[in-house]
Amino acid sequence: MEEYEKKGYLLQDFRVFRLKDAAMKEIPFHYHDFHKIILFMQGKGDYIIEGKSYPLKPRDIIFVSAGEIHRPILSDTVPYERIVIYMAPEFLQRYSRGDESLSACFRQAQTGSSVMHVMPGKNHDLLYHMEKLERNARSQGFANGLYTELLFIEFMILLNRALLDHEIEEFHEADYNPKIQGLLQFINEHLFEDLPIDVLAAKSYMSKHYMMRRFKAETGYSIHQYITSKRLLHARSLLSGETPVTRICYDCGFHDYSTFSRAFREMFHMTPKEYRELQKE
Repeated sequence: MEEYEKKGYLLQDFRVFRLKDAAMKEIPFHYHDFHKIILFMQGKGDYIIEGKSYPLKPRDIIFVSAGEIHRPILSDTVPYERIVIYMAPEFLQRYSRGDESLSACFRQAQTGSSVMHVMPGKNHDLLYHMEKLERNARSQGFANGLYTELLFIEFMILLNRALLDHEIEEFHEADYNPKIQGLLQFINEHLFEDLPIDVLAAKSYMSKHYMMRRFKAETGYSIHQYITSKRLLHARSLLSGETPVTRICYDCGFHDYSTFSRAFREMFHMTPKEYRELQKE
């Protein structure tokens, strides 16, 4: 797996920062093992997520779930300004209660649109709360870390409420290849089953070689890389539980433990057993 494919490491439960770039270098397709929310404030361009290309406008919120392949394509004639929040999926789960999950917004984005628009004039102005969170994240003072965490939780609650109350409109205008989208959906619905190229080509009504070329062009990944990365991310999420590691290996679609362990180490820089021990600390 090529090194550039995974970008960034999240050492905290969440991270908030504001960026403004006069000109952006080309960013390749990549993924993170954490969730990401971007408030698009200024700029001109598109954001590609899992093969769908979304044109952007100010006050758009971009949702990128852990493991989703994405890249921005931005004009170098207009400054690109945004507020970015990285967050660990496990951290959101820690503050979820029953059916009320702080990660509900990411699930909605995956089944609907990954780019949504914040409409002005609502009771809870998300732009105000996001800017307040960002300002406090780089401040100092008594219990500033705790206060920033409280503001982050408040923001996530307000964000999910705004979605439920339809104060954020889903942005459905996206450019994509229907056959590749159908293929992505089929792969994710059958991720832990055998997925030979012949079967995938038949399901997508494309020749094998054309399918592989188009998949790489639309997502930046080979089909094998995509499937392996998705399986490993799911396997990692299961390692925080009590299921035996070998059982996780086979349940996630790997046929032998040595292949699973080697791929896991390449992606996360530790073995599955080392990762499990780390979660116990």
